[in-house]
Amino acid sequence: MNIYVGNLSFEVTDDDLRQLFTAYGEVETASVVKDRFSGESRGFGFVEMPARKDADAAIAALNGTDVKGRTITVNEAKPKAPKSGGGGGGGGGRGGRRY
Repeated sequence: MNIYVGNLSFEVTDDDLRQLFTAYGEVETASVVKDRFSGESRGFGFVEMPARKDADAAIAALNGTDVKGRTITVNEAKPKAPKSGGGGGGGGGRGGRRY
């Protein structure tokens, strides 16, 4: 199960996240999402746990707890919404002056 972890302190690392969830079962991946340009944490991350019962136990135990001075939000991650390819707006005239 993919788990969303929000309101993370900017000091939390991937390893911190992994250790936090390992207490409840096997963790496949644990990653803090980082800004593409600065490389700094964006304050949330994701943890993948293969066993649903372990993931549910981790969510129940960790949601609302304090981690490095911040109260974290932990819940099942929602699937990413598909990006719509949508075209641009309608045409319209070219405007400007005519002489």
